[in-house]
Amino acid sequence: MCGIVGYCGCKEATPILIDGLKKLEYRGYDSAGVAILSSSTSEILVRKAKGALKFLEEKIADEIVSGALNGNVGIGHTRWATHGEPSDLNAHPQTNVSGSIAVVHNGIIENYARLKAWLQQNGVVFKSQTDTEVIAHLINYFYEKKKDIFWAVQESLKKLEGSYALGVVSSDFPDRLVAARKDSPLILGVGKNENFIASDVPAVLSHTRDVIFLEQGEIAVLYSDHIDLFGADGEKIVRPLYHVDWDLAAAEKGGFAHFMLKEIFEQPRALSDTIRPRLSHDSNGKIIDVSFDEVDLDSISKAKRIVITACGTAYHAGMVGKYAFEKFARIPVVVDVASEFRYRDPILFEDDIFIVISQSGETADTRAALDLAKKRGLKAIAITNCVGSSVSRESDVVLYTRAGPEIAVASTKAYTTQLASLYLLALKLAFLRKTIDQNEYSRLLSELDSIPQKVEKIVSDQTEIQRFASRQFNKSKIFYIGRQFDAASSLESALKLKEVSYMHCEAFAAGELKHGPIALIDRDTLVIAIATDPALFDKLVSNIVEVKSRGAATMVITQDESGAFKDCADAVIHIPNGESAFLSILSVVPAQLFAYYCSVLRGNDPDKPRNLAKSVTVE
Repeated sequence: MCGIVGYCGCKEATPILIDGLKKLEYRGYDSAGVAILSSSTSEILVRKAKGALKFLEEKIADEIVSGALNGNVGIGHTRWATHGEPSDLNAHPQTNVSGSIAVVHNGIIENYARLKAWLQQNGVVFKSQTDTEVIAHLINYFYEKKKDIFWAVQESLKKLEGSYALGVVSSDFPDRLVAARKDSPLILGVGKNENFIASDVPAVLSHTRDVIFLEQGEIAVLYSDHIDLFGADGEKIVRPLYHVDWDLAAAEKGGFAHFMLKEIFEQPRALSDTIRPRLSHDSNGKIIDVSFDEVDLDSISKAKRIVITACGTAYHAGMVGKYAFEKFARIPVVVDVASEFRYRDPILFEDDIFIVISQSGETADTRAALDLAKKRGLKAIAITNCVGSSVSRESDVVLYTRAGPEIAVASTKAYTTQLASLYLLALKLAFLRKTIDQNEYSRLLSELDSIPQKVEKIVSDQTEIQRFASRQFNKSKIFYIGRQFDAASSLESALKLKEVSYMHCEAFAAGELKHGPIALIDRDTLVIAIATDPALFDKLVSNIVEVKSRGAATMVITQDESGAFKDCADAVIHIPNGESAFLSILSVVPAQLFAYYCSVLRGNDPDKPRNLAKSVTVE
């Protein structure tokens, strides 16, 4: 959520900040602002606007042309309201009373009310309702004691409780920019005679590919020609640069109407990049093994239980993973919503395999669950898409999905690559535990290797999905149903529709229909069944007949070619055949497309759903 960009160099800062904020729009926001250290007056010029970034651009357009906003150092922000309603006044940057210090902030300061009361007792008058304004006044309080902006920031951080990523500028130090982080992501971009801060890599990619991932409690001071990096205790740190090797085009729409559609289409490549580098072949080209060099396989093969924790889409991947581990490796699995995990005093054993899943690697609830597990002595495996993220740094082992940058808020390719990683790990564990033999192991790996090509076939012809969406996008109630793996897939399919179309949608195991939900079925209802297990087709047919007889429209997503559903469904969306346990990757793709087209038909922006943020870094 929210986006931070900062610049210190020899170029005009304002256009760079605006461009960087555009690259971070996917994170979700309700207002935007910039603070520029004026080249002519040496004062900090703050400009803010409620709503979309275009309103800020319109507000400052004349000043950019006239040169009134000229300056080589500045900070910018897109805010998602937590304290105070969306407004120009509550937008960031926030300043001290005199306007000589400006701050942008992502995160939540948990003790802001206490700090605010203390500052008010010291004569500070507040203008906004935000917790961020407290930071600006607190920095000013310490600055007045020593006239050292770095020391003032350092001392202020000692008083803050909660999470923060900060960018700070001072009119008394017009050649530098101070940044710090705790529990909210912040990266440093390192260029030639220019340096940057940003919430995420896409904001700086058009200027540099060399970045530093700021770690917990660290503070950085950026100048045009160098960066000084310090630990929480003030010791100087030297860290090598990380070179971003993915193409800038990966973060652009590339001719697609929306990022969401582009990322759905990118899934064959993302899956291939996630699966194939791990596969080993014999001299005849037969797939014989999957490699996890990162993992102590001997240790995990002896574990008695797997615990998976995640939020939202990643949680749904964990639910599919549960079925995969139990089916292939015959090991019990517990899957917990991370936001509940640490509050229920979970029962954990030191030999549990503990897996956290997070697309961004910054999800606050997931990180809290990870911290609890580590304190209990567990070794943690992280599945994430983001190199250098907090979860990747704090886990013992990291399995990176190779989805590339995912810009749309509603996850698509990150989800399917998480599934691929879980399937690979489940098969490896099954082979080590001798619950499958070499022939079955090779067969299943070959089946998994064919998945990217099958997804390519699905996205190459969306005609039926698009047509069905055009007839159903105004339904008031939608239910996804399925059994076993398909029940887990239904959860994610329903979430996608809710996220981008704002249609009320629920998901549940198909057998639960008659235990309550069938009371809701009427002519305003659409029921979508996912059916990938031939052994359960007859059961699904019965469920579909039940809802259709009560007036519901019906659609089935299935690989069936026998016509089992042709007489009971209004539409049958076919996916390629294969190992039924792996079809969770295939069956979700039509559901993603259905959600996308419903969103567009209802006039929504599928890339930036209301009230949602890409990286949920606060509870």
